[in-house]
Amino acid sequence: MLQLKRNSIFPMPRYKILGVLSIFALALFALAMSIKTDATTSGSKEALSTDKSAKTKADQKFVQRYKWKQQELRLAIKDYFDKAIASGQIVGAGVSIVKGDSIVISDGFGKRNINVDAGVDGQTVFRLGSLSKGFTGILAANLENEGKIDWEAKVSDYIPEFQLGDPSNTDKITLANILSHTSGAPYHSYTNLVEAGLPLTEIAKRFKDVDPISDPGLTYSYQNALFALSGEMMYKATGEDINTSLKDRFFKPLEMCSTTMDYETLAKTENIAIPHSKRRNSWRSKKLRDNYYNAIAAGGINASADDMARWMRFLLGHNPEIMSKQEIEEAFNPAIEIKGHYKYYQRWPGHQASYYGYGWRIHKFVEDQTRQEKTIWHHGGSVNNFRNEIAVYPEADLGICVLLNNNSRLARTVVPDLYEIIKKVYDQSATRIASNSVPNNMLHL
Repeated sequence: MLQLKRNSIFPMPRYKILGVLSIFALALFALAMSIKTDATTSGSKEALSTDKSAKTKADQKFVQRYKWKQQELRLAIKDYFDKAIASGQIVGAGVSIVKGDSIVISDGFGKRNINVDAGVDGQTVFRLGSLSKGFTGILAANLENEGKIDWEAKVSDYIPEFQLGDPSNTDKITLANILSHTSGAPYHSYTNLVEAGLPLTEIAKRFKDVDPISDPGLTYSYQNALFALSGEMMYKATGEDINTSLKDRFFKPLEMCSTTMDYETLAKTENIAIPHSKRRNSWRSKKLRDNYYNAIAAGGINASADDMARWMRFLLGHNPEIMSKQEIEEAFNPAIEIKGHYKYYQRWPGHQASYYGYGWRIHKFVEDQTRQEKTIWHHGGSVNNFRNEIAVYPEADLGICVLLNNNSRLARTVVPDLYEIIKKVYDQSATRIASNSVPNNMLHL
C-alpha cells in the first residue's frame, strides 16, 4: 500500500492548530493594545495641551485680577490721603500695604517739607518712634529661640546696677516684664531722662529711687526707659549691640536699605521727611532732634514706607529662611490685658479686648459681616512730631503701615479706615472681574 506523508494532504494535529490560533490571537491583542496606546497617548497629549492652556488662562486671569485690585486700591488710598492733605490734617505720609507675599502699595503722599516742593515717596525716611519696640520684641524672640537669652532672665543678672524697690522685688523683674510693660514701675518712669539723652546705664541706676506701684507681672504701665534696658540685656547676652543685631539678623537679609538707627546718618539722608507742627492753622517745619538714639530699643529706628512693607511681609511669615512664623508669633503672646476703653484703639470698630505682648499690642475684634473674632498686631509711635501706625492682621495675611511727618488726629483712625477701604476694594474687584465689568482706567495696566 502506498504510504502517504501526513503533511501533504491531511490536517495538522489539534494541538498544533490550537498553538497557531493562540499565536494569532496574541498578535491581534498586541495590535489592539498598540492602537489603544496610540489613541491614549494622543488623548493624553491633547489633555495635557488643554490643561496647559487652561492653566495659562488661569494665570493670566490671576495677574489681571491682582493688577486691577492694586490699581483700584491705589486710587482709593490716594483719594483718602489727598483729602486729608487738602483739609489740613497732614503734611505728608508714607504708606505701605502688604497682602500675602505681595507688597501691594509702598508709596508717599503730600510733602516731605511744607516749604519745599519735593514730595513723599516710598523711599522717604521717617522717624519711627515707638514702632521701634516691635523690632526689639522680634529680636528678643529670635535670641530666645536660639537659646541666647530667656524670657524669664532677670534684669539684675545682666544689669547689676539696676534696682526697683527692695532687692526681693528687683529679683522678680524679668526680660518679659520690661518688654510687656509689667515691671511694676509708675507710668513713663524716667522718660524725661531718655529725652535728655542720658546713657541707659546711668538711667538704670536711678530706678532705686522709684517706688513700684505693683508686683512685677500684675499691672500694665507703659515705659520707655525700662523697655530700652532690654537692648542692654541682649547686648550682655550676645556681645553685640542692638544696632548690629538688628542689621545682621533682619535689615540686611530683608534688604531694608534705608533703615538706620542713629541721628548722624538720618541728618545726612537726602530723601527725608521733616517734622511739622501746626500754628494758627498753618504748618511750620521743625528741626530734626537727636533724642531716643540713646534708647534704640524703645524709639530710635528710622525707616521708609518701602522698608516697613518688607518688615510686615516678614512678620506675616513670608521669609521663613530668616525666622519661622512660629518663632515670630512668640512676640505676640498676650502677656497682660490693657484694661479700659479710653485708648483710641479701644474705640476701633468691633473692638473686644486689648493686650500687650513683647513690643506689640494685640487687639481682638469682631467684624460685623462674619461675627468672627479676629486679631490685630499693632503699635503706634510718636517722636519729634512724627506720628506713625502699624497694624498686622494675621488671619487676613494683611499689613498696614502709615508714617506721618506731623501729629494728627487722623492717626487715631487711619488703621481701621484703610482696613475698610482694602476690604471694599477687594470685594468690588472680585465682583467686577466675575462680571467682566472693569473700569476703563484699569484696562491698560
